[in-house]
Amino acid sequence: MPKKSLQLTNKRKEEVIDACEKLYLTKGYQEITIKEISKEISMSRPSIYNYYETKEEIFLALLIREYQKWNADILQIITAHEKLSPDELAHALSHTLAPRMLLLKISAMNLYEIEEHSREERLKDYKVVFKESLDAFASCLKKFLPDLSNQQIEAIRYAFFPFMYGIYPYVYPTDKQKLAMDEAQVSYEQTTIEDITYNLLKQLIH
Repeated sequence: MPKKSLQLTNKRKEEVIDACEKLYLTKGYQEITIKEISKEISMSRPSIYNYYETKEEIFLALLIREYQKWNADILQIITAHEKLSPDELAHALSHTLAPRMLLLKISAMNLYEIEEHSREERLKDYKVVFKESLDAFASCLKKFLPDLSNQQIEAIRYAFFPFMYGIYPYVYPTDKQKLAMDEAQVSYEQTTIEDITYNLLKQLIH
């Protein structure tokens, strides 16, 4: 594909992803359709289908973009610091996740359905960038906590990543959920993505 055509294709894909992101900030997942996305941009539904076969593939592209941003921030920790104490590392890693609300929301609320309705090659793209996250996280641990064995790093990594899927629902309960917890006398403490992530990491890596 000629360079200009590729640039235009990528630009149009980004416009679709941006529109999906904008809608997801104010609407529920089920409310968002390719028709709704097309209304946000100067692109018809048939044109969108040139790039993405389903709504789920658009969300998957948004998730991939979020992981790419997160991966870059994790790798920046490695390049920006020679040494970090365990507490400093826990703070640094939790800080990288704080802006990734969309990543956490999609992963917790919609990922299974998105994967089920995306083509295999699109799903592979997501798995590749997810693996890059696993590797970047492990590289941080290896650099700043050199006394950890490979088995310990593996254990920390596979405790942390499943934990990520529960962050969004815990940090952002709905009003209905909070009311039900009050009525059931379930204790609940308001927290943030960064704080809840730090509190786990300091336990895992100290």
